[in-house]
Amino acid sequence: MTDHLDAETIAFAHRMFDLARGGATEELGEYVDAGLPVNLTNDKGDTLLILAAYHARPETVAALLARGADHTRTNDRGQTALAAAVFRRNAEAVRALLDAGADPAQGSPSAVETARFFDLPEMLTLLTTD
Repeated sequence: MTDHLDAETIAFAHRMFDLARGGATEELGEYVDAGLPVNLTNDKGDTLLILAAYHARPETVAALLARGADHTRTNDRGQTALAAAVFRRNAEAVRALLDAGADPAQGSPSAVETARFFDLPEMLTLLTTD
């Protein structure tokens, strides 16, 4: 068995990450429904969910969560999808992640630390209100 992927497979994976970044929720969802791993991860440890959250795509975040995306995963820098959504000030994605059980204290920096560092009181309120 080899860890080498052919150019076509790599190009397909890049396209899936682009769908997450671009918020192509329906198309990405169809690929996941057809067998694409919902926790597909790029070379930086970013999952489809982290990319959708970072690029402020709340519908894509919700669709990935509904399909079982793991909100506890961190990328190679220790960042979570929740911290990414907080950084982007996307309340809708933050709520979806919190509703799915995402922990505001997880990651490094955590979502709470991100909100404090970037002085985002509206995000901090979302994270600390029951």
